[in-house]
Amino acid sequence: MTIRLADIAVQAGVSEATVSRVLNGKPSVAAGTRQSVLAALDVLGYERPLRLRQRSEGLVGLITPELENPIFPALAQVIGQALTRQGYTPVLATQTPGGSTEDELTEMLVDRAVAGIIYVSGLHADTTADMERYGRLRAEGVPFVLVDGFSPKVQAPFISPDDRAAMTLAVAHLVSLGHTRVGLAVGPQRFVPVQRKIEGFVRAMQEQLGLPTGAVHAELIQHSLYSLEGGQAAATALLGRGCTAVVCASDMMALGAVRAARQHGLRVPRDFSVVGFDDSTLVAFTDPPLTTIRKPVPAMGQAAVRTLLEEISGTPAPHSEFVFMPELVVRGSTASVPRRRPAPAEPPTGT
Repeated sequence: MTIRLADIAVQAGVSEATVSRVLNGKPSVAAGTRQSVLAALDVLGYERPLRLRQRSEGLVGLITPELENPIFPALAQVIGQALTRQGYTPVLATQTPGGSTEDELTEMLVDRAVAGIIYVSGLHADTTADMERYGRLRAEGVPFVLVDGFSPKVQAPFISPDDRAAMTLAVAHLVSLGHTRVGLAVGPQRFVPVQRKIEGFVRAMQEQLGLPTGAVHAELIQHSLYSLEGGQAAATALLGRGCTAVVCASDMMALGAVRAARQHGLRVPRDFSVVGFDDSTLVAFTDPPLTTIRKPVPAMGQAAVRTLLEEISGTPAPHSEFVFMPELVVRGSTASVPRRRPAPAEPPTGT
């Protein structure tokens, strides 16, 4: 299709000479004017010249764990939209069991000359992982930002929720309802977010209930998998230790805890209270609607993109951690501590 400069000029509200300069890649055009001309091309159905397509499409990699947990698609959506608004094209790379590793996905993205990479809950959150992989990536000149998890060994910007504060919010809520036997269901010990949640939980149980650290660790913390089945197994163990409420490290685990309670003939929240973590899509509509800690996903995703773009532009952000405050969302899965059922009456003695 022959490009008519006059049509584009009218659509963009600029002169034909300006349109010509944009189409020929001349530098003496303001960024806003250039975008108006490119938008006019799109509206009128013209294909952008190859040189302009290459200039306007910077690829940014986004590496996430599996997408079964709704929090990861939610983060990916926020990050993807923010990148698109800035003229970048997000490339989603997902790890799956038995599939590509984080290192393999990184290599694939670097081979495609991405402008930068955002990692969500990657190996940077695993205290047993080799952090040299990120040093090598930085040596190659690839900007990157790390979400969920912190390591002092990695010189990069980190974006995290305040896991310790989240546990304080959850425990305070349950204690206000009269619960004194509160359990914590979390993932494997080696992950930084797990360690921080444990620190916050132990401190909150000490400050609000006066429980000794050793007793909290020994009786009220249960490690499991970040899944519905993992939450079910953890809640079953905590129910066996007399807990009347549980704080879970994810909404998926919390839904598993609800299932465990029901399998034991208990009603949520009348007999057993459950608090989740993330405020994933649809947990407001579960049975019962889930009380949870809302992870500040929009703020975290947008901050990750802003920080990465600063790295890409050559004005890097401080190599430190940006921590975002979560929020308690009270719904229908928590209630006052159940009263103990009265013991059966002794049969009358004969005279």
